[in-house]
Formats: sequence, structure tokens, C-alpha cells
Amino acid sequence: MAKTEEFCRFYGIKPARSRGQNFLIKEEIYDQIVERADLKSGETVLEVGPGWGFLTARLAAKAKRVVAVELDDKLTEALRIGLAARGARNVEVVNEDILKFSTFSLPGKYKIVANLPYNITSIFLRKFLTAENKPELMVLMLQREVAERITAGPGKMSLLALSAQFYAQPEIARIVPKESFWPRPEVDSAIIRLKIKNEQPAADEKKFFQLAKFGFSARRKMLKNNLAAGFKIKPAEAEKRMVRASFKANLRAQELSVEDWLKLFSVFVA
Repeated sequence: MAKTEEFCRFYGIKPARSRGQNFLIKEEIYDQIVERADLKSGETVLEVGPGWGFLTARLAAKAKRVVAVELDDKLTEALRIGLAARGARNVEVVNEDILKFSTFSLPGKYKIVANLPYNITSIFLRKFLTAENKPELMVLMLQREVAERITAGPGKMSLLALSAQFYAQPEIARIVPKESFWPRPEVDSAIIRLKIKNEQPAADEKKFFQLAKFGFSARRKMLKNNLAAGFKIKPAEAEKRMVRASFKANLRAQELSVEDWLKLFSVFVA
């Protein structure tokens, strides 16, 4: 923590909550993130939110190339200076909003390592999970509650969980207590690992997620009523289709897995 505070004072940086600037200060967690990324010497890593470069230097020691995207102008300059001093010459520092970053500058195979601001998690996942050039793997530091929502199983599913699990196999690698950051956030975080599926489900993505949005439109209502309203059909017809797909009529959206939604897709859309 002393190094982080010292650097912030030297460069005149006051951590901004709006940008999610809670700096990780536990060395062993940096190492665990690198371990979970399972990097090979010929690989490219896209790092989001590199901060002072403590993790960046570790990634650079393992990978062929690191593209570090940092939004903060002052941090970007400090990062370039610090990495040059460490001799990390295989790092390209980009001063840009990650949500505007183009993946076409990356090779066909790459991995993402990110300490994400909590307020961009959903849109970040949507951007990279639906990108034409998807990563092979993502290792993300997220708010614990969000990580638990993403990895939830049937019974606790949400549209976020369904969206992530449609494209990837997510798992929580470890919980990271709030004391591991400076300034200390109000909640714990978690390292989540998302292995992108080699083969995507055979369904029109736009129509599939329209179905899902209809299903989750009113969480407390039965699924058949939500689908009936969304597709503008009678509840009896929605129930008939659900039964045809071997589902009970009183199900709610949160009870279904990705495979279950694909079965629904076959009777409501396909």
C-alpha cells in the first residue's frame, strides 16, 4: 500500500470512485491472477485498468505481448515510465476508454485480464462476449455480488448469468476481501475466470436474447405469463409450448439453465 500511496502523491492522482480506482495492494493476489490466466510465452494479453503496472509487469514476464488499456491520462504516463524502468518492452500502453477499444488490433487468439470498475461490468461483458474477435479466456476482478450472479445456477439465474453462460463457462477462482484494496471499497471482490466456449449455441443470438428478455421481464411472474406478454399470445398458448418442450407450466425464468432456454427457443422462435 505504501508504494501505491506514494505514487499517487507523486503524480498528483486522487483515486476517483467514478472510475473505479481502488488499487489492489496484495502482492499474492497479483500472482494468483496471473496463474489463473494460464499464460504461454507466445500469447497476447489485453489488460484493462493496469493502474501502476504491478500486474502488468507480471503479465509481460509470461506473455509475448501485453496491451494495457488505461483511461486515466496521468496514470497512463506514469505507467509508461514505470514499465520502461522495469524493462518491460513487450507492453503497449493505450490511453483509451476500454468500451471504445477495437479488438481488431489484437490477434485471432488473445486473453483478457482486467480489474474492472464495477459500473461497466455488464456493458464490458457484452462488448467482448459478443465481439467478432472474442478472447479465449477472461480473468476479471469484479464485485463479489456480480461475480456470484454471473456464476449462478438454475434457481438463481438472471439475464446477466444467462448472457455470460451462453458464451462462456464462468467460475469464481477466489474471493478477494475489501481490505486488499486502497482506497478500501465498501464491498468484497472476486476473481472470476470465464473460459469462452469453442462452439457457440446454434441459435440466432438476437432472437435468443429477445426471448430471454421477455422471460425475465417480470421476475415474480410465471414464465408463461412473461412469454405470453412478450410474444403477444395467450397464456394458454405459451403454456402449451412450454409443455411441448417438457417444462412445467408454473416455472419462473430464474429456474432455467442455458440448455433449457435453448429448448424454449426451439418452440417459441425457431
